[in-house]
Amino acid sequence: MRRRGGWAIDTTPLRNRAFRRVFGGVAVTMLGQQMTLVAVPYQVYELTGSSLMVGLTSVVALVPLVVFGLLGGAIADAMDRRRLLIITSVGAAVTSALLAGQAVLPGNGHLAVLWLLEAAVSAFAAVNQPVRSAVIPAIVGPDGVAAANALAMTVRQAGVIVGPLLAGVLIGVGDLTILYTVDALGFVAAGLLLRGLPALPPGGMTGPLRLGAAVRGVGEGFAFLRTQPVLLMTFVVDIIAMLFAWPQAVFPELSQTTFGGDANSLGWLFAGASIGSLLMGLTSGWVTRVDRQGAVVLAAIAVWGVAIVGFGLASTLWLAVFCLAVAGAGDMVSAVLRSSMLQMAAPDEMRGRMQGVFIVVVAGGPRLGDLRAGVLASTFGVSVAMVSGGVVIVVAMILVAVLVPSFWLFRASRSEEMAESARRKMAEG
Repeated sequence: MRRRGGWAIDTTPLRNRAFRRVFGGVAVTMLGQQMTLVAVPYQVYELTGSSLMVGLTSVVALVPLVVFGLLGGAIADAMDRRRLLIITSVGAAVTSALLAGQAVLPGNGHLAVLWLLEAAVSAFAAVNQPVRSAVIPAIVGPDGVAAANALAMTVRQAGVIVGPLLAGVLIGVGDLTILYTVDALGFVAAGLLLRGLPALPPGGMTGPLRLGAAVRGVGEGFAFLRTQPVLLMTFVVDIIAMLFAWPQAVFPELSQTTFGGDANSLGWLFAGASIGSLLMGLTSGWVTRVDRQGAVVLAAIAVWGVAIVGFGLASTLWLAVFCLAVAGAGDMVSAVLRSSMLQMAAPDEMRGRMQGVFIVVVAGGPRLGDLRAGVLASTFGVSVAMVSGGVVIVVAMILVAVLVPSFWLFRASRSEEMAESARRKMAEG
């Protein structure tokens, strides 16, 4: 597969029929998923009136995220990945339908029920998303991985923009049921698309799935990761970025105080980072051709940190949204390159487990970040919570560049060589 030149997003992977089905599955679920991500914290804030409780809602989802992310990655390395994608899509559809049902309970829902279903949403996503990423190299080949990641992440960001804005409108008229129903229908459509995929067994031998073997597989994945400092650092730098500067827990408070109580302002805040991510995705041709991926990842995360400092100091909605958009652009570059590093530098028989760790970090980091932001915002104010975190991130990226030179010097052109070396070490025991 030959890469296109220029800045425009590389659409070459869409020529691949199997990838179009995976891509279509992402596209039809994004709108509903993002509407749900707005609806749940809004519903919690309406029930409790507390940003701290919004932050705790994210922590409620963290345990199933960790357990099922790691276990799901091991399962994805032991069974047909197509089948696992279909199973998790159906489960997510059922859970979203139940969220729609609880929204019409007396009193506009119940916190305990909402937390239980949020945990279930997290569990299905923790298995589904890493499997989708793990199948990409097998479908598009090594040369198409970065472009395929950019396409998938760009359509996600389009959903992240439209979803929150539409959610803000629907919340304004007082109807959460529609938001959750759209999410359920999206997963039904994704399941139908994924049924047309060919069998996608992992690189290793597959056989009857046993829970004990899957649990042992998790341990094997961590043992492998300890021997691969570059892969390990793809997780560490993202944890730092999300833990210290994830801003969503303060959005409901800012919407109802600093930015005037307009429900539409909540939608704009949730969409802000994705506006930048989408614009970066549409001009990501250069990103998919980056060779010094490690160095660009560190620079992109530093941009995220600086932009979050600006967000913490913003006094108007539009300045806050602009800063979030800059942060989103940096995060998009980082996400595309980190995902590509992980997919290509790990052997196929480990990709499910590596993607399982990836989803734990990518989704778990923001949940811890929500808790941190909620606690600091409740105690010291939103500005202190955001500015302090952004400064920590910039300093941390400088330290990573100095202390872990192998990450700073990593080149995409050597990723297959690295994967083969890792495979030999695994074979040697």
